[in-house]
Amino acid sequence: MPGLGFALLDFCARVTTNETGVPIGFNEMPCTQAWSPMNFLTTLVLIFAFFLLLTGAFTAYFGSGKSRKVGAGLLAGGLVLGILWIVVFGILNIGANVPVGGLLVETLGVLLAAMLGAAAAIGLFLMAIMKS
Repeated sequence: MPGLGFALLDFCARVTTNETGVPIGFNEMPCTQAWSPMNFLTTLVLIFAFFLLLTGAFTAYFGSGKSRKVGAGLLAGGLVLGILWIVVFGILNIGANVPVGGLLVETLGVLLAAMLGAAAAIGLFLMAIMKS
């Protein structure tokens, strides 16, 4: 059962070796850094900025009057927030050391998988409802 505990707690058992490469035991260490506070915050902020971009573009394009201005503000806010976060924590590396590039690729992969899984489940649900 320790394997299940490691999986649930995001920990893996890695073989520990001595200087000559002889295995001497197991060491528990994180498999990913997904729950690291800065990685979590970076993912949250970049996804927030991305969806601000999407909703802003949608509102600015389809809205009229005041809602177009609000959409432009959302679009600009998402763009500024995303670029600022990537520049400060990714390129300039000010503050905490966050691997923004790798984290962004992992996040997009996870989001794509989640959306495809949700779309498939909703499609099956709708198919079952329409057939009955």
